[in-house]
Amino acid sequence: MKKKISLHVKCPHCRKSLMDNEHLLHGEPSIKLNIVTPEDRGILYICSIYECFDHETNIKLLKDAAIDAYCPECNKELLVNEECKICGAPMISFVLQTGGRVNICARNGCSNHYIAFQEISTELSRFYEEFGE
Repeated sequence: MKKKISLHVKCPHCRKSLMDNEHLLHGEPSIKLNIVTPEDRGILYICSIYECFDHETNIKLLKDAAIDAYCPECNKELLVNEECKICGAPMISFVLQTGGRVNICARNGCSNHYIAFQEISTELSRFYEEFGE
């Protein structure tokens, strides 16, 4: 059986945790973001389990709509200067607490996401120490 990995992320700007221990998805803390759509503003809770695309929000998100995402602590934008290779929408970036980054597509319904490491040997070792079997 495949092991579920719950990623714990923080803001790349203020380095505060984006994890919401009060709002669980699939029994794990969710990733909390402030979001803005062309129609509204709200809060988005993303499942922290890698390869799970479930989310909850307090506003209506249209399928295929791209969002702007902000840190709920410092309110800085989390979009990076990178386009999704699948749909062309902006990417959202978080810092892994173990080191490295997680990037996800800002378009509702797109499944593009990946983990990247800058110092590959150090950060990958920490990642495997935390999530390896």
